Amino acid sequence: MVDLPNCPKCNSEYTYEDRSLFICPECAHEWALELENENSEDEKIIKDANGNILSNGDCITVIKDLKVKGCSAVVKVGIKIKNIRLVDGDHNIDCKIDGIGAMKLKSEFVKKV
Repeated sequence: MVDLPNCPKCNSEYTYEDRSLFICPECAHEWALELENENSEDEKIIKDANGNILSNGDCITVIKDLKVKGCSAVVKVGIKIKNIRLVDGDHNIDCKIDGIGAMKLKSEFVKKV
């Protein structure tokens, strides 16, 4: 059985969880779950191919030739990309590559410089 916290208002032990809230059936008090859990879910840690943690503004290097969808251009191995921006989604790095333009990359194909 899951140990739920007692009600902070009346100290009742009969609290229950409803989505993101705890509810006390005796005094009808509602309160949110711990803020630490919500913050850790919002901030996703993005790692490069070597396991280094990436952050906004980092410089990265491409470790594999990547074909650009919709044209014949290729992002070659060893291209250095400056000032990346992390975004949500499958392609979690937003950057600008010289000669190609704005692109989104997967973090598994880059390494931190």
